[in-house]
Amino acid sequence: MATDLTRYRNIGIFAHVDAGKTTTTERILKLTGKIHKIGEVHDGAATTDFMDQEQERGITIQSAATTCFWKDHRLNIIDTPGHVDFTIEVYRSLKVLDGGVGVFCGSGGVEPQSETNWRYANESEVARLIFVNKLDRLGADFYRVVDQVRNVLAANPLVMTLPIGREDDFVGVVDVLTKKAYVWDDSGLPENYEVVDVPADMVDDVESYHEQLIEAAVEMDDDLMMEYMEGEMPSIEDVKRCIREGTRTMHFFPTFCGSAFKNKGIQLVLDAVVDYLPSPTEVDPQPLTDEEGEPTGEVAKVDVSEPLRALAFKIMDDRFGALTFIRVYSGMMKKGDTILNSATGKTERIGRMVEMHADDRTEIDVAQAGDIFACIGMKNVQTGHTLCSTDSPCTLEAMVFPDPVISIAVAPKDKGGSEKMGIAIGKMIAEDPSFRVETDEDSGETILKGMGELHLDI
Repeated sequence: MATDLTRYRNIGIFAHVDAGKTTTTERILKLTGKIHKIGEVHDGAATTDFMDQEQERGITIQSAATTCFWKDHRLNIIDTPGHVDFTIEVYRSLKVLDGGVGVFCGSGGVEPQSETNWRYANESEVARLIFVNKLDRLGADFYRVVDQVRNVLAANPLVMTLPIGREDDFVGVVDVLTKKAYVWDDSGLPENYEVVDVPADMVDDVESYHEQLIEAAVEMDDDLMMEYMEGEMPSIEDVKRCIREGTRTMHFFPTFCGSAFKNKGIQLVLDAVVDYLPSPTEVDPQPLTDEEGEPTGEVAKVDVSEPLRALAFKIMDDRFGALTFIRVYSGMMKKGDTILNSATGKTERIGRMVEMHADDRTEIDVAQAGDIFACIGMKNVQTGHTLCSTDSPCTLEAMVFPDPVISIAVAPKDKGGSEKMGIAIGKMIAEDPSFRVETDEDSGETILKGMGELHLDI
């Protein structure tokens, strides 16, 4: 059964450490009905932080892939780490995403890691929304962060919501497009809000931002622009269509505000993911390359009837065995199929296929163009390998990994441990290609190289 690909959104949520990215993801999962009690990061119970080390440290290390649904759309969400040592994970995730949400802290603003991730996302041409979070925090200032996005990231934020109240008095947001105010009560429940008129002291501000919004939107459509210049107001549908186009082409980045922890403002971000971020069919298709990595001029068309073209973008071990996370670009993959790994020239039989929900999983029998899922028990597949149909071999554009920045010597605790250590290091390299291993010729020590101390520690 082919699914309507226009209803797919493959998105990443990325940010600086502590901007509230995992909490934002948790809230999205709660709202979309995937989890019943929200896990808090400071309890070590967040759903997307599911490795033991992550729950202990309260930061997200591996980008967990989670599938959920909102307004008849299927969202595949990749939660990416914000710590600089794990930049590889962000880099790797961006390769398989069609859109993203950049989360910024209302008081911290644009921090160094946000700049790095933003630059990567620009290079990967990933359309994004911006969510300015933690507006209930002391010193939080939405307008200052919007200026930083403009000045530090040289991006063009399109303000879609304005905060009502500041810090402790932050109670909700105004939707600039519809000029409606969303006010939450003190229960902390996301569904407990009222839609009311804009507060009197904000009417002028809202009017001015509304005008800026309409002007930016109609620039995407010459006919609408002419009508607008002649004094005709475009319909909300037309404005949304233009915002979608401007977001897809990265002319601007729709910018929202709220507090994920206090459950305020997240619904509007989810609506925007559906309304403005591109589906798999609206982004440029992945280029195919020859064995040397040179582009052949062909692309992986996002179409179920095409031959299979898929990328293994992450490998990890968990309590269920080795998981290979796969993004399908063309064709379909069915349980029991025999497929070709073009990197090794060997075939693999597809065993169990699962749709991931952070730590849970649902067994599936088929995945198609646009899907992100995990396969259990693949033998010779590494991160970055292309999987394709046996009668139509191809190679997808390779993932480029940054060079390691730090190295340490490692040794087993005792003689018997060296074989175990060898196996463990082999697994680490399969899971994370930014690790390198060398043997020091003089001392005979094993040298591990990685992206930072925290990276090697884990």
